Amino acid sequence: MRNLRGMTQKWLGQAVGFPQKTADIRMAQYESGSRTPKEDLVKTLADVLEVSPLALKIPDIDSYFGFIHTLFAVEDLYGVRVEKSENEVHIVFDGNKPNVDRSVFRMLASWAEQAEKYRNCEISKEQYDEWRYTYPEKDTTQQFAKVPSQELSDVLVEAFKDKLK
Repeated sequence: MRNLRGMTQKWLGQAVGFPQKTADIRMAQYESGSRTPKEDLVKTLADVLEVSPLALKIPDIDSYFGFIHTLFAVEDLYGVRVEKSENEVHIVFDGNKPNVDRSVFRMLASWAEQAEKYRNCEISKEQYDEWRYTYPEKDTTQQFAKVPSQELSDVLVEAFKDKLK
């Protein structure tokens, strides 16, 4: 938010009441996560930055407001856009945009592929959940995979069966 507003750490630190000598250091500590601001400082920072305090907090997806602010952060960080059509709202990650990280795009594409398999009854809910909750370890659709697919594993075992004895 500070960068979006064109503020330096020193300026923002002073604006919230830190001494000139340490203002930039304190802000750098908060931004790096080495210190966590108390609620009253979060409110003061939000006032100076003209944003909701929720926009400055670690994402809290257990509340509707926390969830929407998480999506706002995703928009800022990854250049997504939101679109509305009749009865649906879509979050669009355009892989052709220069500000969209290709790695994130590939991850989302893998997720979409697995979700489609689930919707088409090619995999069970349990298989879909297993894929999601172990991602990226068991993702075999892209470079983030940590383990080979079962098919590849079976082929390799068969090919080297004689050497394994």
